[in-house]
Amino acid sequence: MRVLITGGSGYVGSRLTYYLLEKFSDLEIINYDISLFGDEHLPNDSDKYKYYKKDIRNSEDFEEVIKKHSVDVVLHLACISNDPSFELDSSLSKSINFECFEDLVKVSKVNNVKKFIYASTSSVYGISDNPRVDEEHELKPITDYNTLKAKCEPLLIKYVDNNFHGIVIRPATVCGYSEKMRFDLSVNILTNHAYINNKINIFGGEQYRPNINLNDMCRLYEMLIFKDLKKFNGEIFNAGLQNLKISEIANIVKRVVEKRKSKKVELNFTKSDDVRSYRITSDKIQNILGFNFEFSIEDAVEELCENFENGNLTDTFNTKFQNIKVLKNKLEKKEFI
Repeated sequence: MRVLITGGSGYVGSRLTYYLLEKFSDLEIINYDISLFGDEHLPNDSDKYKYYKKDIRNSEDFEEVIKKHSVDVVLHLACISNDPSFELDSSLSKSINFECFEDLVKVSKVNNVKKFIYASTSSVYGISDNPRVDEEHELKPITDYNTLKAKCEPLLIKYVDNNFHGIVIRPATVCGYSEKMRFDLSVNILTNHAYINNKINIFGGEQYRPNINLNDMCRLYEMLIFKDLKKFNGEIFNAGLQNLKISEIANIVKRVVEKRKSKKVELNFTKSDDVRSYRITSDKIQNILGFNFEFSIEDAVEELCENFENGNLTDTFNTKFQNIKVLKNKLEKKEFI
């Protein structure tokens, strides 16, 4: 089987790539990514792995690679992720996150790709007091990032048929270790500060966030790559395990880090203007698709601590670990097309 991952150089894509390469000897992975945030961490090209440093907005290049490798599955992860990064250059972000999306789907379908998996986001729900937001809940995106991620979903669904299967995943906020580490995601940020500085600054704290461990994210994509999706064609699934307040996440981090380091971690609370708060239910993906979550926030914090201790994570306040700062620097230097 041949799987093309757009955004395969990123936080999720990199970990997924290593995960799949380690587990399967008969799977060919094609990473299609302009690699805005670096590519020095990627595996070397081999019979099982090919890397194309290309822009998803160029549909001709995308089609050429699809044809060359007779791709079976496209997993679309590539985007300018999260609200602050998106807003740095909204026209650029729109061109990457939305304007090229339908062409990617059409090119895939015309060239006999069997399956297209789209990674949307659970933040399309915006703000909700409902403790169990399911896939039928009204979408109330409050930013351009959320809005455009949501608008891509029906574009995929309108192309699905018996020969071209499509599925939409709305992941929660991902946490845990990756070869392309990010320390601008809630659990990862808090763990970095707790482990290195023995102190966590919490902005607000009452906002709810759904979370998913990166190991479960990889397991889910593995399932979708290999599973016959005929019965689930055009379906949308939430993917998240623990809905917790930021303050509750901070206390989990505090407990785990204090136990590992035998040092007290201080919690400092500051008011925040961040109004985003929502909780999701992932009953559908568990009951209908048959996916079971195995990893928790606690597991992610433990894993991050292990990688601090074994030297895999160093200089962790370097801006290279924060997408918004990397992108801002590239835009200022006009390094991006």
